[in-house]
Amino acid sequence: MKTSTARAIQCSAALAAAGLLLTACGSSGGSGGGSGGSAQAATATFKGRGPITYVAGKDTTGTVQTIINRWNKAHPKEKVTFIQLPTDADSQRQQMIQNAETKSDAYTVLATDVVWTSEFAAHQWIEPLPADRFPLGRMLKPVVETGQYRGKLYAVPASSNGGLLFYRTDLLKKAGITEPPTTWGQMTADCAKVTKLPEAKAMSCYAGQFQKYEGLTVNFAEAVNSAGGRIVDADGKPDVDTPQAKKGLDFLVKSFKDGTIPKEAITYQEEDGRQAFQSGKLVFLNNWPYVYSLAQKSAVKGKFAVAPLPGLNGPGASSLGGSNLALSSFAKNKATALDFMKFFTSEESSTYFLKHASLASPYADLYDNAALDKQFPYLPDLKRSITKAVPRPRVVQYGDVTAAVQSEVYAALTGKKSSGQALKDLQADLQKLTAQ
Repeated sequence: MKTSTARAIQCSAALAAAGLLLTACGSSGGSGGGSGGSAQAATATFKGRGPITYVAGKDTTGTVQTIINRWNKAHPKEKVTFIQLPTDADSQRQQMIQNAETKSDAYTVLATDVVWTSEFAAHQWIEPLPADRFPLGRMLKPVVETGQYRGKLYAVPASSNGGLLFYRTDLLKKAGITEPPTTWGQMTADCAKVTKLPEAKAMSCYAGQFQKYEGLTVNFAEAVNSAGGRIVDADGKPDVDTPQAKKGLDFLVKSFKDGTIPKEAITYQEEDGRQAFQSGKLVFLNNWPYVYSLAQKSAVKGKFAVAPLPGLNGPGASSLGGSNLALSSFAKNKATALDFMKFFTSEESSTYFLKHASLASPYADLYDNAALDKQFPYLPDLKRSITKAVPRPRVVQYGDVTAAVQSEVYAALTGKKSSGQALKDLQADLQKLTAQ
């Protein structure tokens, strides 16, 4: 492993909290969004049946083992063992890379963050998959694209993810606010009104994920994209030293300085923000949809709703998150693994994860299901969030790229550098990394 990659993996998002996010079966649906299905199948041999492992972040929702148990009951000679890694995506990635570099067969099916596909495929740590074995045509196109590398399918969507704004409906209503904010300015103005309420004086306005890990890359990217900027252009060339990107970073820096974002949020990962919101410390929270089901079981049940992320001059743009399933190149019993991947990423399994863990489905038709929309009224907003989301840079050197982003943005948030200097330094870092 290159030294720079080692540094990066010692440094995400999302949704490692569900055990399959960090971010998917049946062959009847056709190949859809994949290309070269038969050619891909010829590059890998799916032989061997017997026990396998499923490797993912810690399951905080309690849903993953249920699906695995269903498989194990029907396949007693091909049982799946669930290996749970830490909740943060950086640690998950580190352990998966370590397993691959030793060519160990301990890991079979990997739950990978959507931004790892290029890196894992380029290093031949994961197998190209037969696209015609999965119903990709029924999935949202941007989600399917996260599993592709150089025209081949290397990972199948298990879930998607789009950032959402969770907010306290009871407090906004009491403050005379009838609609959630669509801009950063409106959000801070709403907070000023809400925190004048006796029951909200000790509350902070807003938080996302700002610890130096993948979540910081996600939140920075959302701020930049929501201000009209971008990290890389359409050709993958760095384009972050711009007035638009500075407006996005300035919003975060200023919010830490003026208290819009509480100082302790510099240590927040997804779960920290969720717990702060549920315990009544925040009026607004930027997080993934998995929070919805858990918050419904907390003290804020019936007191919150979900809206699109706000931006500089209107609705913002989420980073595209989610989890894909990939097959380790060094695994045994790959025939079993492929069948398990089809089972785990089926629309039936996806519906279960949506209903019981509010995980975003890759299947388009679930967002237009009247019964599900009634149970999860945020689904239309979530679909828009996913379809309009901006992918993080899809580069082979992603580990180094995200480490550079985290380092420079964290320096700006903690006052060690100005926004302008941090972006100039980040532009230089990214130019070196993408030129390799």
